[in-house]
Amino acid sequence: MTDAALDVQLPIETERLVLRAHRMGDLDDLAAFHGDSAVVRYVPWPVRDRAATEEALRAKLTQTELRAHGQWLVLGVELRETGHVIGEVLLKWASDRQGEVGFAFAREHQGRGYAAEAATAMLRLGFDHLGFHRVCAVVIDGNEASGRLLGRLGFRQEARHVDGVLFKGDWATQLVFAMLEDEWRRARPRG
Repeated sequence: MTDAALDVQLPIETERLVLRAHRMGDLDDLAAFHGDSAVVRYVPWPVRDRAATEEALRAKLTQTELRAHGQWLVLGVELRETGHVIGEVLLKWASDRQGEVGFAFAREHQGRGYAAEAATAMLRLGFDHLGFHRVCAVVIDGNEASGRLLGRLGFRQEARHVDGVLFKGDWATQLVFAMLEDEWRRARPRG
């Protein structure tokens, strides 16, 4: 598995969402939440203006494959009902049979189960289609909503790295959550 690209079939459809490669037409939707300080408080990027969001979007256009360890698959989360991108979901091919998941959603679409639906689809991709053994998620301490969501998805907290990362100019504590393939399978019986 170390030498071959992983086969990712897009788009990924769920009951209410379409997880797909970004398009330049997503700029207005992305600018709305990339520029919201409440949304980006716990994500690695700063508050972005439209020009910075456009630059980031151009990079995201190339993040649609997993060809080597360390690469991120970055997908727009489109709400089927409206056709608008309401968030982003990410899956990193961290190393042999290991991944990392992440997500960010527009404030007005938080608390409606969309992040759980999108993250579950990415876990299904990682465990059921790409053969991952372990998927982790790293959360900045204080991001209680993401911690609770990960717990509901079946992740367990494995570590707490005090001042483990320089985050937006200050030292921050990282919480590491993880799920193993057999835990995923036990929580979701086949059929």
